[in-house]
Amino acid sequence: MKSQDIPFVGGPLDGRVLPVLTTATGNPPKVYRVPVPDRDGGPDTVLVYVREPVPGEKAVRLVRWRYVFAPEGKAGRTVRWPWSKP
Repeated sequence: MKSQDIPFVGGPLDGRVLPVLTTATGNPPKVYRVPVPDRDGGPDTVLVYVREPVPGEKAVRLVRWRYVFAPEGKAGRTVRWPWSKP
């Protein structure tokens, strides 16, 4: 499997660049979850990072990605169709 070095923005992993396994299409996953074990033996804390393109890139065919911290713990990706009612 291939991996790609992806920068992380925000949260505890801010400023780090980690290798992330890519999917069959060659892109990293849309949501990256990092389980953090509790020191006292309690339930794990899960940090959620959402993939987004790096701003300012000029290349159309080659998109560079980064992960941005989602503090609410949700991916926040819902599909809203124009014909659906709120």
